[in-house]
Amino acid sequence: IGRPLTDLRPLASDENLIADVEAVLRDETAPPLEIPTSAGGWLLRQVMPYRTQNSTVDGVVITFSDITARKEAAQALVEARRAAEAANAAKSQFLSAASHDLRQPLQTLVLLQAMLARSVESEDAKRLVRLLDPTLTAMAGMLNTLLDSEQVGSGTLVPVHGPFRIAPLFDKLQEEFGYLASTQGLRLRVVPCALAIETDGTLLELMLRNLLGNALKYTQTGGILLGCRRHGETLCIEVWDTGIGIEADDLERIFGEYQQIRKLPRERQGGLGLGLGLSIVQRLAVLLGHRLSVRSRPGRGSVFALEANIVAPPAPAPNAIAPLSARQGRILVIEDDADLRDMLLQLLTMEGHDARGVADGLEALTLAGAGRFMPQLILADFNLPGNLTGLQTASQLRQLVPDYLPVVILTGDISPQTWQDIARLECVQLHKPVKPEDLMAVVQQLLPARPPALAAPLADPLPSARPRAAVEGASIVHVVDDDPALREVMREMLEREGYAVLLHATAENFLAAHPPGEVEGGMVGGCLLIDVKLPGMDGYHMLSALRARGDMTPAIMITGFSDVPAAVRAIKAGAADFVEKPVDAARLLAVIGDALAQSRDLVRQAADQRAAAQALDRLTERQREVMERVLAGEPSKNIAADLGISQRTVEAHRAAIMRATGTRSLPALARLAMAAAKPQPEARAEPEPEAQAEPEAAAKPKSRPPR
Repeated sequence: IGRPLTDLRPLASDENLIADVEAVLRDETAPPLEIPTSAGGWLLRQVMPYRTQNSTVDGVVITFSDITARKEAAQALVEARRAAEAANAAKSQFLSAASHDLRQPLQTLVLLQAMLARSVESEDAKRLVRLLDPTLTAMAGMLNTLLDSEQVGSGTLVPVHGPFRIAPLFDKLQEEFGYLASTQGLRLRVVPCALAIETDGTLLELMLRNLLGNALKYTQTGGILLGCRRHGETLCIEVWDTGIGIEADDLERIFGEYQQIRKLPRERQGGLGLGLGLSIVQRLAVLLGHRLSVRSRPGRGSVFALEANIVAPPAPAPNAIAPLSARQGRILVIEDDADLRDMLLQLLTMEGHDARGVADGLEALTLAGAGRFMPQLILADFNLPGNLTGLQTASQLRQLVPDYLPVVILTGDISPQTWQDIARLECVQLHKPVKPEDLMAVVQQLLPARPPALAAPLADPLPSARPRAAVEGASIVHVVDDDPALREVMREMLEREGYAVLLHATAENFLAAHPPGEVEGGMVGGCLLIDVKLPGMDGYHMLSALRARGDMTPAIMITGFSDVPAAVRAIKAGAADFVEKPVDAARLLAVIGDALAQSRDLVRQAADQRAAAQALDRLTERQREVMERVLAGEPSKNIAADLGISQRTVEAHRAAIMRATGTRSLPALARLAMAAAKPQPEARAEPEPEAQAEPEAAAKPKSRPPR
């Protein structure tokens, strides 16, 4: 009492204290303030007016309350929430990524089991193959349940409400679960319903599947009933069973995650062995706004009920495609998993389709862009290596195919954004693992209904009556390799693809056979396929020699001893690409296709340069001088003064230049002059064999020659 305010400074750093005191003396109020102490704690400081007996303000009262514990608790809560959110995000990211990797081998197993079932003949083998089915079904069910639970729990699942007919869904569930019930000695009765409700049909199906699966799991004798009751404008969808029932104390607990009230034999757990099925149903009911209830009697059975609002049924979809079992066509499979790709190709071939497979989007675009295979349907994985997803590849393929191209996306991706992207491009989405019969049913619906003659494979793009290498206009590929067997294999493969092939055993042979400036007769474009390890001059020095004399033919370096410095050295020497042995045919053909496209661009540029140079050769020396000054932006009167001629003469020269070059505007004349300027080849030093390039050098942009 009575001490100066400066005495409070050692207690806490309170820069606003004087201002708050003045505010209280003036206005009789100031907000409380949390301030840190010098000891690392926190104080709540309040400034209040000190009133005398006659109610006048004669000073202030300052109080300090220690709130360190409260602040620490609040901070701990914030950090715990942040850690929980980070853990939840990491879990979601992990499950999203793991979904694809887990479904890939499972999809291969499902297809393999189906193909084995068709191939084996003995009863013992068939029995063993049939034993795989419940195991695969259980694995797929548990994976789907786990991922569905994550989608619902993370809050990333957004329902799409609309009118939905009950009848088609009931028919689908009766066909599927009726078979499962019969294998367990149970009866499944489905009561038809002609009404429609306001819901998300996909999520409603997921809920009913979980309820029916739960009923099958806990029912040993008797049966299951699926039906509806109408109460005014509300429809109650009910699932009855004659199972073991649920105790009253457990009715709330059954909707918790990983809860199984009674442990069942392994063979009856199916896909719901994780105890997530009813948890998913409850969460989806809240998400959709449907009331979920359950009543049960132990030893007698249970009833689960969902309530939704009745609405007018949706209009029938126009242009519905009727199934046609006889449809066959050309199908392109885009799948980076080699085992799964082979299984899909075998399955499609067994069904009579002409199926081709590639590993990524670039191979697919190369195959279709060259006209070697024009698909009538695309079957693509969503996650592909490289820069293109399956969806992006399909979108670009649709631009190459004249007719509408249906697309089926096989994916294990569980992100809502993926679902939205697939729906936006009007593609059919199938989750891995998909059963062969389900996949074939979708293929039959999507293939165009065409006569068998039009559904046959495309004719070979090049006539087979004469050697492909002799076809006029074929792109030429020079193979420089000292292995004679490999050279012949390369020739056979490339000629089958329609290329003209020339073989060279050494770099010296190639350079001697193709002196500088030589143009191959009848060949459009071309590229080089050079082995790095050659006798005498190696591939690096050969390519450097070509670039030094101005030959910019695209070259592909191929080697069996690949490392980063070798790749950097090849690019420095001027290689368009660098591949290592063994390289599969599809990858090699894709690289060659890119190199030939680059070669054709160089040929066109050279032709444009020659045509432009010939046009400018028709000008006189004075016309060239006038043209250069005009293109430099000089006015006609300045040109006339500098050259000692009249301005009218300058205008006459300009008109003569336009006529001689066939141009109609100054921009066109400028483009012609630029095209005629012959670029200088890029100077390259001969690489030293012992030089070690840094990996970062590959990322540095190459300098461009002046034009």
